[in-house]
Amino acid sequence: MEARDVAVLLAYRNDPEVARYQGWGDAFSAEQAEEMLAAQTELRPGTPGAWFRWMLEERASGAVVGDCAMCVDGDDPRQAEIGFSLAREHQRRGFAAEAVRRLLDYAFGELTLHRVVAITDARNAAAAALLARVGMRREAHFIQNSWYKGAWGDEFLFAILRSEWR
Repeated sequence: MEARDVAVLLAYRNDPEVARYQGWGDAFSAEQAEEMLAAQTELRPGTPGAWFRWMLEERASGAVVGDCAMCVDGDDPRQAEIGFSLAREHQRRGFAAEAVRRLLDYAFGELTLHRVVAITDARNAAAAALLARVGMRREAHFIQNSWYKGAWGDEFLFAILRSEWR
């Protein structure tokens, strides 16, 4: 993540369709984006207990299309959680699947993690389908476990072990 990414990050994170299933609320401020950027400059990928974010770029144009992130568990650094967000105009073009596959390659290869999970709003059928498509299995359906944007919501937990990754 670089300073040049802040404007596009703000644009897609403030798109109601992108923010619909995300936990950052109804608005993502410039201050939040700047704080995220500042925090990222101090981090290294795989730092236990901290979310590290990579910006996703389209190869042909170099345009930022979204981001993906990973947080190695602070209590058990053999495990991590991943997540992703894409600008609406770049969804359903394979960018997120490619990013998640690369993130899993990195998690199980470079970091030699044992297990990676991803949690998604149960209403987000596209994210659930993507996680299944890359080889993660749905292990849990949590019922009204999350107070989210003024209402209780359900979540799916997907997971994969290093031994299951290709």
